[in-house]
Amino acid sequence: MYNVSFIDIIKDAWYEYDSSRKIKTVEDISAKVSTNHVYRIRFEDDDIIIAKLSYFGKFEHFVEDHGIINALANNLPRPFENFLAKSLTKFGELFVYRHTDSMMDAWVIFYNPIQIDQKPDKRQSKEQISILGTELAKFHKSCHKVKNTLPPSYKQTNDDIMHLLDILETDRGKYEHRGHEDIIRKQCNLFMENCDKIGVAEMDSIPVFVDWNIGNFSVKNDYSFFSRWDYDWFRMSTRVMDFYFFSRVCSDIGDKTVFSYLIDPMMEDRFLIFLKAYHKVYPLTKQEILILKETYRFFILNYVIKDGRYFFHEFFSSKLQIEAYETYFPRLDESFDADKILKALDL
Repeated sequence: MYNVSFIDIIKDAWYEYDSSRKIKTVEDISAKVSTNHVYRIRFEDDDIIIAKLSYFGKFEHFVEDHGIINALANNLPRPFENFLAKSLTKFGELFVYRHTDSMMDAWVIFYNPIQIDQKPDKRQSKEQISILGTELAKFHKSCHKVKNTLPPSYKQTNDDIMHLLDILETDRGKYEHRGHEDIIRKQCNLFMENCDKIGVAEMDSIPVFVDWNIGNFSVKNDYSFFSRWDYDWFRMSTRVMDFYFFSRVCSDIGDKTVFSYLIDPMMEDRFLIFLKAYHKVYPLTKQEILILKETYRFFILNYVIKDGRYFFHEFFSSKLQIEAYETYFPRLDESFDADKILKALDL
């Protein structure tokens, strides 16, 4: 039986990074709903470093994403100069440790701990929703301002969709998605066709973090952004890729331990409050509102169907995938009404 100690991999990574600083403890601080691995390293002098270990996807994409994130963290202007956690570098370059053996290819990156202020409320007031819309608009403007200083990104949404279609042809894919292959292929084709019609290729790409649940960022007393962590779903894409999770943050139902990924929060009047505040600071276009439905479809296809078993523990991934086939996809066209949003924003 294959047995691997992730903590041993973390220790090996740190030894290669700086063997002169001795580790006292390594503590697993991973989120319990996720399969991602995050550790708190405490040294003999009680200093702390955060380590992240990943073993799915492609090593090259892992390095590319974290190179962009680290450049962004260093280049963002005020008030976001300390908003993102900064990765450790060695000899002036981002340090990424790669562990390979006959069974596993795993990668480790280190972060300086990021300060955390207040966790957002489980249910937002209308005033808080408006502030969050304003804050995301300011953050997106800052990301757009520095995007030409960031390392190049080669990963596109269509690449993820084509990868999912390729997976369906493998033995693993046929087993995991048996009985649902036609549904997945149909939704993949709809995504690509609709993106072509709307003209997504012409739209600006900026850094987006996608997963903005309330456990991934903190705010100040006045509800302005303070810090952001957890970069597992990072990508360069249209800015509205960030909107679905903010619709969930703004939703009347509030934060729940047992969750689903219905599109309904995007149709709530409370999300319109968020969009109006955002639009006032960083105006949206009709094209971007039309692509909202496709960013949601992409989220379900990529993060629930394709990679759900990596991002969530088995109970959650199975539950969400079943809901995708039985509810999310069948209700998508009838539930999403772009005209309602366009009218609210006067577009």
